[in-house]
Amino acid sequence: MGQHFLVDLNIARKICDSLGGGTAEAPAPVLEVGCGMGVLTQFLLRRTDVTVYGAEIDSESVAYLRVHYPEFTPRLMEGDFLKMDLRRLFPDGLRVIGNFPYNISSQIFFKVLECRDLIPECVGMIQKEVAVRLAEPPGSKEYGILSVLLQAWYDIEYLFTVNETVFNPPPKVKSAVVRLRRNGVAALDCDERLFVQVVKASFGQRRKMLRNSLRSVFGDFGGREHPFFSQRAERLSVADFVELTRWVAENR
Repeated sequence: MGQHFLVDLNIARKICDSLGGGTAEAPAPVLEVGCGMGVLTQFLLRRTDVTVYGAEIDSESVAYLRVHYPEFTPRLMEGDFLKMDLRRLFPDGLRVIGNFPYNISSQIFFKVLECRDLIPECVGMIQKEVAVRLAEPPGSKEYGILSVLLQAWYDIEYLFTVNETVFNPPPKVKSAVVRLRRNGVAALDCDERLFVQVVKASFGQRRKMLRNSLRSVFGDFGGREHPFFSQRAERLSVADFVELTRWVAENR
């Protein structure tokens, strides 16, 4: 399933402790994505300030968890997290945590983004190069579509690097843990759907100037140009993309 199982308990405890919660009187709902054999789950279940739910697609792992963590069984959902209706399952919101399968980590973050009004925080262990990309500021070669879209609504922290030796089987790359926390932005000062289109178009040909990247998607804007057109996408901040989106809305 693209999963590498974490076997180092100290790392699992550290990931668990990185996530915020509620109180013992009002525990916060937390969904662990990809519970595996419960290495992280066991620490989450010990916390009194969260109510732990699980999403696990592998039937063998689900069977194992039901035997070894029977108290968790009523809140363990067998199925694909990417297809789950989080608004129906968690109408009052949730936090998300997990040792995310590398092959779907970006899709997991896009789903978090879609439900940003529900998800105040997400802690995930992912491939190191993806973690770096999420947290990078403008101007970096790693800065890209997911960086801009997530940073528009979340503050992103690169927490720590994880070596290959703490997994079974060991992956061929290093891992890292990142934490996303909702920032104070309730809505962008532009058409948010168009914002996503502009960001994706801008990075679609990232080695080209924005003039060429945007024209290939939106046309030539009647010959009008924005001052950003002579730059590459990786140079623009979230605020710059908001400004550019408003300009595109007026000129396309």
